[in-house]
Amino acid sequence: MVLTTVEILKKEIPIEEESVVVPEGVKVGLVFVDIINGFCTVGAGNLAPREPNRQISQMIDESAKLAKVFCNNKWPVLAFLDSHQPGKLEHPYPPHCITGTDESKLVPALSWLEEEPNVTIRHKDCYDGFIGSIQEDGSNAFVDWMKSNEIQTLLVTGICTDICVLDFVCSTLSARNRGFLGPLEDVVVYSKGCATFDFPASLAINNKDHLAHPQELMHHIGLYMAKGRGAKIAREVSFNAFKNM
Repeated sequence: MVLTTVEILKKEIPIEEESVVVPEGVKVGLVFVDIINGFCTVGAGNLAPREPNRQISQMIDESAKLAKVFCNNKWPVLAFLDSHQPGKLEHPYPPHCITGTDESKLVPALSWLEEEPNVTIRHKDCYDGFIGSIQEDGSNAFVDWMKSNEIQTLLVTGICTDICVLDFVCSTLSARNRGFLGPLEDVVVYSKGCATFDFPASLAINNKDHLAHPQELMHHIGLYMAKGRGAKIAREVSFNAFKNM
């Protein structure tokens, strides 16, 4: 059998995914990272997929399932939306997800969340939602959300696994380890609820501003790095009597 490069790498740096059960009585919160048109909807912008993408479609479907569970139970949800002011570039990426445009809005499968009372929408202008939650007075909207909801287990999904999701998870774990996030114990990254983009080497070679970014490999590396920082990587998630996701 001839192994692909990705298969070889996965054997060299394997990830032990687990079945995560959130026990009854544990306060759980859900964070969606950038599940917006500009990153997920075909043709929606400079960083949107150019054609339907299986990994991104799965991420949206699994996140929508989680959204229903959380909203049916009135559990806290926070959705980060990448939102940039015109003219403020985020090097090395081209202009994207400009504030007030459709690019910066939740994908259609999740747009209903904006009307749910248990959902907090947070616009951010950088990769890391934790840093993007720092307000002018020095307070942090994400930290306040965590503390006010007394969250013990935080579940994370979104895009990109190896960029915005990873940066946010690493900052959250560092804050937890410093005791800044109250009762938080576990940060859980749901692997099927995450995705990244595909930019093959054949395109990157002619573009000085962009590195090659093979989707399956970088998704795996993002999960691997998150686990190395202390996150749990879940292949499935269940809540009390609910069926596995």
